[in-house]
Amino acid sequence: MTFTSKRGQFITVDGPSGVGKTTAVQALTGELVRRGRAVHQTVEPTTGDIGVFIREHFSHIRGRALACLVAADRYEHIEHEIGPQLSAGDTVVCDRYLASTLVMQQLDGVPVKFLLDLNAHILMPNLAVILTASPDLIAERIAARGPRNRFHLDPTAPRREVDLYEETAQTLVTANVNVLLVNTGNVTPTEVASSIADAIPLCSVTSAAPTPPPTPQET
Repeated sequence: MTFTSKRGQFITVDGPSGVGKTTAVQALTGELVRRGRAVHQTVEPTTGDIGVFIREHFSHIRGRALACLVAADRYEHIEHEIGPQLSAGDTVVCDRYLASTLVMQQLDGVPVKFLLDLNAHILMPNLAVILTASPDLIAERIAARGPRNRFHLDPTAPRREVDLYEETAQTLVTANVNVLLVNTGNVTPTEVASSIADAIPLCSVTSAAPTPPPTPQET
């Protein structure tokens, strides 16, 4: 579906489990509001019927079947929430979108071509943010909070996710999506949010590693 009156900007935030996506999205929303933008924050899977079904059955629906459900949820999300909010002039910030599909469903054994074909008619973001960190740090965070889905039970998942997100960034660039890579390793959510907000007007792959405040020795 095409929203010809679209005036807002669509920002997606993806990255490996434990990298700090939800915290970054909340901080980004606050930063954009402070900069005078009207912001609509959303998430995938959605809170709609299909999204709720996915969350409730994620542990046993896998592979292509899960990929189809995720795509169906996304098309409905675009038609009933993302598109209308953009048409109203809002900046839409989405916690997980296409990049997560290209990584998580590949981890589930689905070929990337199948996933790209399923999502061939979705609305592409103005800026796709991919958060990253070292696999060891991600593994530590997941261990500290406890596993939340079946992928967290695989000790190799953090490394595989980091590598796949790097590959996905290049896939999105090939599709003419503006991509921003942000390393969250040693910076605060506020610094991450600021670096993303600064990049929104820019449109090719940009790499941002927010610089922490200088230590006393550096001043």
